[in-house]
Amino acid sequence: MIPRPLRSSAPTADEAGAWADVLVRHQLLHAAVLAPTGQWLIQDQPDQPVRVLTGPADIVELAAAIQHRIRSKEPRTR
Repeated sequence: MIPRPLRSSAPTADEAGAWADVLVRHQLLHAAVLAPTGQWLIQDQPDQPVRVLTGPADIVELAAAIQHRIRSKEPRTR
């Protein structure tokens, strides 16, 4: 696998919001809510506790981790 280049800027609140929407829409998270403090409140499943993420970078990092987990489980067909 070819390593991806590092980001040249920090993730924005809009980018984090878009990723949060995708994760919830695809049922990879139960809920993701932006708090007035800029923190994100997320819940993996309805019966699990709410976790607090400190900002946009944490949401983007969570999305990348979920993508990596999903892709590493998929069989390679190429």
